[in-house]
Amino acid sequence: MNIETSIITINYNGVNDTCGLIETLPLDDTSIEVIVVDNASENDEATLIEQRYPQVKVIRSARNLGFAGGNNLGIQAAQGRYLFFLNNDTLLQHLPSAISHQPSAICHLPSAISHLINRLESSPRIGMVCPKIRFAWGNHPIQYAGYTPLSRTTMRNRSIGFGETDNGQYNTAHPTPYAHGAAMMVKREVIDKAGMMPECYFLYYEELDWSMMIRRTGYDIWYEPATTIFHKESQSTGQNSPLRTYYITRNRLLFVRRNNKDLSRYLSYVYLIGIVAVKDILKFTVQRRLDLAQATMKGIHHFLKSTVS
Repeated sequence: MNIETSIITINYNGVNDTCGLIETLPLDDTSIEVIVVDNASENDEATLIEQRYPQVKVIRSARNLGFAGGNNLGIQAAQGRYLFFLNNDTLLQHLPSAISHQPSAICHLPSAISHLINRLESSPRIGMVCPKIRFAWGNHPIQYAGYTPLSRTTMRNRSIGFGETDNGQYNTAHPTPYAHGAAMMVKREVIDKAGMMPECYFLYYEELDWSMMIRRTGYDIWYEPATTIFHKESQSTGQNSPLRTYYITRNRLLFVRRNNKDLSRYLSYVYLIGIVAVKDILKFTVQRRLDLAQATMKGIHHFLKSTVS
């Protein structure tokens, strides 16, 4: 039987999360292949995953290629017409004790995948689709029900429904300007036309830039609430780490360089460096988080030295 859908996830020192995700996937469905790219984990986690799940195709990279580079390895190995990218800290299985009173949130595979495919196939203009994303903790509040557009100066936008209890208020599918990197499905033909994920970011902002690339090719991106995933969120880098601070600082400037033109580009530089970064550095200094202040300055410095465009 031909492979219809390739599920791709990246593992980096996160074998427990990765195995947790794999346990929720339909490994016996011959129309679906599961690909795990191990991004040079410190221990040999690739072999462990191969031994535990022989149905899974495991690719071990000799070095950490970042989010985009790892996913691009998966793209090159994938055989499916549809490529479904999932963070390894997500689950595609309902959490029974917590959400059993909300049947609309319960996703069973392969129906969870078929809802996304049906949305993609509902129009030749739709090239990418994202499910509803809810956090995997507490009462599972909404993380993502689509995005609002980014301001071209401040680079700020809003994740629709963020932090809200899911009472079905975002159960209508709609276009969205950007995909969410934790869960996104793409037609293979779209990748052939728009290109693979931009690897210049390494971590953070790749999916936003890729969304821009896909939309410039003429495709739309949609939010499809008939499928829900649950996200543990930032298990690999931490919410307040120097690594995250560095890449967020550097990459939002890189995103501006690659996607803003003329005056809006320079207005954004002034805002992000002259206001946001200065405020962050002062805040971190007052909090005695000199590591975060240094990470912010390093991000700006490396951006200004970089010729990546």
